[in-house]
Amino acid sequence: MDSGSVALLRELLADTGWIDRARELGLALRATRSPGGLLLVGPPDDEPWHLTAHLSDEARYSGLTQLTPTLVRWAPPSDAPAHLRVGFDRLERAARGETLFVLAEQQAPVPLLERVDDARRTGATILAIEGGDAELTGLAHDAIAVPRSGPVTFDGAQHLVSAAAGEVERRLGLRERLARLLDKVSGPQVTD
Repeated sequence: MDSGSVALLRELLADTGWIDRARELGLALRATRSPGGLLLVGPPDDEPWHLTAHLSDEARYSGLTQLTPTLVRWAPPSDAPAHLRVGFDRLERAARGETLFVLAEQQAPVPLLERVDDARRTGATILAIEGGDAELTGLAHDAIAVPRSGPVTFDGAQHLVSAAAGEVERRLGLRERLARLLDKVSGPQVTD
């Protein structure tokens, strides 16, 4: 999904609460203290490659290096490049200041829930986008549930959150602040 499509989706969902929730979760992702400390994991048959790529882009474009994700895989091949060789055992070393971001459209498997619980106990922040998994929601510090019949797809929710995470609030320059002040003081312009 390109930036124009995300902008259109945001416009369509402006009055639904989805944008605010995505922003909240995006801001929570930024609380990760260091590059690589944002751990993304999903079920073994649905690893979050797509969101990993989007967050990598957002980290690069925004300059927010803490958004640089680490894809955690269930059984990475030993000959894979280093960044694709991070195994499930990495969750055992999750620590305070790191964020474990779980994506599970279906019910999360028990081994994943156990590792999430362990990471939470060691101080990692747990965030999730899930499809109605009460156990995962109970373990997460913050989660977005994506109902199957809602206005947003599971994939769409990932796009909203990754875009929100990379938003950098731009400070207005002197000219822009003066223009806003003049607009407020002079009132709306009426044209004939």
